[in-house]
Amino acid sequence: MNRVDYAYPFRIDPASGQAAQTGYATHVDQMIRQVLLTAPGERADLPEFGCGLRQMIFAPHSDALDATTTILVQQALNRWLPTEIIVQNVTVGAGPEGDQELLVEIDYTLVETQSTQQLAILVS
Repeated sequence: MNRVDYAYPFRIDPASGQAAQTGYATHVDQMIRQVLLTAPGERADLPEFGCGLRQMIFAPHSDALDATTTILVQQALNRWLPTEIIVQNVTVGAGPEGDQELLVEIDYTLVETQSTQQLAILVS
């Protein structure tokens, strides 16, 4: 099956003049980023949506921050994308620039295709 979905962020494809589309795996990747990088309260129509990952970079980096962020990420993905992905593992640590960055790596399985994917998000 070759499923396509709307691209995020939503935009018009200049070639076709229609809404831009992307493949299923890319679309799910974009949805994960949307969930994790949206702060709760940011969306007026759905104020509880999001994870607020960007807020975590203002806390001093520690093992407790990594553990808390891991739980927040797992809970947000399990709440908002349960029909799209199965979260296998979440790893959180300092980014390449040190404590002013947060690196979140997510291993997940796409429900529709049962393929394993990995996504790394660097928050700075």
